[in-house]
Amino acid sequence: MSKLTHLDDNGEARMVDVTDKAVTEREARAEATIRMAPETLSMIVTGDHPKGDVLAVARIAGIMAAKKTHELIPLCHSLNLTSVKVELAPGEDGASVHIQTRCKLSGQTGVEMEALTAASVAALTLYDMCKAVDRGMEIGAVRLLEKKGGRSGHWVSPTAAC
Repeated sequence: MSKLTHLDDNGEARMVDVTDKAVTEREARAEATIRMAPETLSMIVTGDHPKGDVLAVARIAGIMAAKKTHELIPLCHSLNLTSVKVELAPGEDGASVHIQTRCKLSGQTGVEMEALTAASVAALTLYDMCKAVDRGMEIGAVRLLEKKGGRSGHWVSPTAAC
C-alpha cells in the first residue's frame, strides 16, 4: 500500500502539490442509496409529494455539491469540472432511490471526491425533502464505482455494474 498523500514526512496534514502532474482527462462515478417506506417512494414517483419534484431538487443539489467539494473537504483542490451528472432512479425493491453520479474534467487531480460528494448530498437532500413524511429513511452504500485517468489509471470497483 502506498503512503497517504495528505500527510507530510512528519505526519502533518497538507494539501497535495499537483503542480508537476500532467493534465489528463479524469472521470469518476459514485453511487448512494436511500431506503424509505414504500409509501414515500410512491409519493415521489407519482409527484404527489407536498414539496413537489424532490428528485429534481436532489439532482440540482448533487450537481451544486460536486462544484463546491473543495469548500466542504478541507484538503481537496478547487477543480474546474467540465461535466457533472446526477441520476436518480426508484429502486427495484419499491422502497429506495438509487443515485449514481459522474464527474469529469481535464486536470491535474482526480474527481473521486466530487462524485462521492454529489451522491451523498443528493441522498441528504432526498432525506431533507421527505423527512416530514418518513423520518426512518436510511442513507447507505455511498461508494466509488469507477475512476479513470491520472497516474493510477483506470480502477473499477469489483462489485460495480458498469
